[in-house]
Amino acid sequence: MPAQRCKLPNCDLKSSFGHALEGLRSVIMSERNARIHVLVAVLVALLSVWLQLDMTEWALIVFAMGLVFVGEMLNTVTEVLVDLATQEQNALAKQAKDMAAGATLVAALTAAAVGFLVLGPRLWLKLMAPR
Repeated sequence: MPAQRCKLPNCDLKSSFGHALEGLRSVIMSERNARIHVLVAVLVALLSVWLQLDMTEWALIVFAMGLVFVGEMLNTVTEVLVDLATQEQNALAKQAKDMAAGATLVAALTAAAVGFLVLGPRLWLKLMAPR
């Protein structure tokens, strides 16, 4: 069976990227934690440049940053969809939101551990080096 072509307007590749960028912009503008994650990622990137990480270390750091931001975006999607489905207090809605927030916390803690393992030894050596 041949693949179906999209018959909706704005479903070309350029439009798809536009929608994705709008989603990124929306999360950053509307979610305080997303802005905090971006700030921390910029600071970690600057520290990584100063510490002169090798390619493998950069890959670990970039992957950890991406993991946290993807978690934050999926958490936001969960919150929006739950709010769309019900405005009432609901135990399952709370559970879904709490689980999504918990997943983001796991991603952030994992990224912090990666940061500690990758950046910690280099930072220690740089700070303790004789002047």
